[in-house]
Amino acid sequence: MKNLTEILFGVSIVSIKGNTKTDVTALTFDSTKVSENSLFVAIKGVQIDGHNYIENAIDAGAKVIVSEIEPNSQRNEVVYIQVENSRKALSIMASNFYGNPSKKIKLIGITGTNGKTTTATLLFNLFKKLDPQSKVGLISTIQILIGSKKIDTEHTTPDAITINKVLADMVNEDVEYCFMEVSSHGIEQDRVSGLYFTGGVFTNITKEHLDYHKTFKNYRDVKKKFFDMLSKEAFALSNIDDKNGYYMLQNSIASKKTYALRNDADFKLKIIEKEFEGMLLNIDGNEIWTSLIGTFNAYNLLAVFGVANLLGKDSHEIMKSLSALEAPKGRLERFSLKEITFIVDFAHNPLGLKNILESVTEIRSRNEKLYIVIGCGGDRDKSKRPEMGRIAAEYCDVVIFTSDNPRNENPMQIIDEMIKGVSEINYKKIQTIVDRSEAIKKACHSAKKKDIVLVVGKGHENYQIINGKKKLYNDFDEIKKHITNIK
Repeated sequence: MKNLTEILFGVSIVSIKGNTKTDVTALTFDSTKVSENSLFVAIKGVQIDGHNYIENAIDAGAKVIVSEIEPNSQRNEVVYIQVENSRKALSIMASNFYGNPSKKIKLIGITGTNGKTTTATLLFNLFKKLDPQSKVGLISTIQILIGSKKIDTEHTTPDAITINKVLADMVNEDVEYCFMEVSSHGIEQDRVSGLYFTGGVFTNITKEHLDYHKTFKNYRDVKKKFFDMLSKEAFALSNIDDKNGYYMLQNSIASKKTYALRNDADFKLKIIEKEFEGMLLNIDGNEIWTSLIGTFNAYNLLAVFGVANLLGKDSHEIMKSLSALEAPKGRLERFSLKEITFIVDFAHNPLGLKNILESVTEIRSRNEKLYIVIGCGGDRDKSKRPEMGRIAAEYCDVVIFTSDNPRNENPMQIIDEMIKGVSEINYKKIQTIVDRSEAIKKACHSAKKKDIVLVVGKGHENYQIINGKKKLYNDFDEIKKHITNIK
């Protein structure tokens, strides 16, 4: 059994009542999963307040309660610990409970609006290539990987208990490096508090998640908080072509490093050639070919090069392995069927969409038509919907507005809000098909040889959320199904 004092080390305690020698066998913040002799952390959520379930947790066997408020009634056999911030306390306790695994591994966090998944996944794959005998870890939107072991995930940054358990498993499996996406929600909700990062990467920032953060300043400052928490032994690598790149480094005590395509930086890259098959790049004076396309992917690759360099890997070996890397699933994933080029991507905010469309526009011949199938998620930031609609209609020849994950919203209302951003001159380009499968079918049947069909918003996801319920769904499967039926 874990000693309570050991678990509480580093937690800012307001008051403690009860037997402090209590041992606990588990750590939980979900009252439905409480077992005998466990410790329950009461957390105030957006919709549910865990403080309302303290009595339920005690009835289920909890012997220690951590909360932000003093309970109305107290039982003699229970230890009550009052803290200022339950989420932060949970993160520190989870780290202590699992033996502070982040101190026993080289943990690199990647944050920013776009590029987190690609950068983290490319780093994971690069380090596997650099040393095929070693084990590498990945915590990303798409999946959690411990060497070759895969764990599915639905959150960019998991909860603190899951993170520390996964890191502990990685330590037990002799993983040396772990590359982890760090979301603004994960930072704001203290899921990464108590973790020791060897380094942090800033990719870029634009308006996103304003339904949660309310203002861009709040969103930006939450991202900066990650770099403020880095130790002086860590490195902070920032994209200074982004106007907030230097801001992220302000006041950070970590070793500050920069990367850029346009400005002078510690790590520099120049794009020499762009084709649908890939790009020819010059990184710090050395040329490499990559199958990835798009200027934004050039930034991702440069960040990967910078991290590997800062972790002491040989530059020539990095270059050689970089050229063999492929894009993660559903990130600007390109394939051809019946001489039509299909591109599937996760782009779900204006900057991500613009990046993709600019990349395709720079390469296409304009003798072909560019189709796009696009929607916006429900119960999320509504302010980006008109902008997404405007950008899609501005760059594409045919725009099919459809459903993404409408969740609990009316999908037609979401589409109407996207259409509001379309200029009158582009109205003739747009079509509306609420059913996403039917929208893809329409694009497949309308496209001719050499045309390009871009399907965005869901990428790797294998589900849709409609009326609050999940159903199996995959853009790749729908494309292949409908294109196969074309005679």
